[in-house]
Amino acid sequence: MFSLTELRDAADFVHQYVAPTPTIQWPLLDRATGLSLYVKHENHTRLGAFKIRGGLTFCRHIGKHSEPNRGIVSATRGNHGQSLAHAASRFGMAATIVVPHGNSVEKNAAMRAWGAEVIEHGDDFQAAAEFAQSYAINEGALMVPPFHPELVRGVASYGLELFDDVKNIDRVYVPVGMGSGICSLITARDALGLETEIVGVVASGADAVRQSFLAGKVIQTSTADTFADGVACRSPDAKVIEIITKGAADIVAVNDDQIADAMRLYFSSCHTLAEGAGAVPLAAAIADRDRNIGKKVALILTGANIDRADFAHILSGEKR
Repeated sequence: MFSLTELRDAADFVHQYVAPTPTIQWPLLDRATGLSLYVKHENHTRLGAFKIRGGLTFCRHIGKHSEPNRGIVSATRGNHGQSLAHAASRFGMAATIVVPHGNSVEKNAAMRAWGAEVIEHGDDFQAAAEFAQSYAINEGALMVPPFHPELVRGVASYGLELFDDVKNIDRVYVPVGMGSGICSLITARDALGLETEIVGVVASGADAVRQSFLAGKVIQTSTADTFADGVACRSPDAKVIEIITKGAADIVAVNDDQIADAMRLYFSSCHTLAEGAGAVPLAAAIADRDRNIGKKVALILTGANIDRADFAHILSGEKR
């Protein structure tokens, strides 16, 4: 999708706003799992998520090739919207973000704090996305999709950081929602000419991407039932499926109990906060423990944005 030179150029731009995040091997985490794990802490960005990177390169792109005063519109469950709200504020653009009813109160507040107008519509991401599309047309604004090459180009900066920091990684686990994270990782790996396996992870109650990967074509599901809202996809993008079908070693699924266990383990062994989507790689690495023993395994901890009450509930160990 992009050459290494193009990715390095984007990373240099992103690093003007986002400091490289650390990759840490935690002794307690390795002891608890019996594995050799390297955690890429995208939960340490100023937005608490990896998405900040793509919003910057996307808004730079449209600032050069479109009319910035049109404003942008997009749909989100939170981190994509925060990224666009933050980037729009940097580039002097208006941003309108559509979220489904019942979306994270604290993610909504964060988007508003960055200057975005937040509209609640529909019962899930897909309904919000469809409304956002019509809203953008009616308002004469630019609709920002959840997957776009310029989003991938910016997000790939975290992949470059990871592969520069840790050599000879055997396998990387990465969450898959609408696809910018895994596609950027594949793009960075391929540009560097590495052999590292990339394994995408979804929630078992929201496995449209896994079904699509196995079928080699887009499979839509009627629901996306998981508390891990960052991987709650029921209508995958065809381009995403094409990229992961060619570039991912596997797409695996973990259930909500496994995700909650991983969130608690991150907190107890690393004293770090992971939202549901951010914890699915750890859950998958543990579930795949037998094939990961003796391997150098990286985990993309994509975000920390979970409402306080929800995290307290998970930490308590109560069933959802």
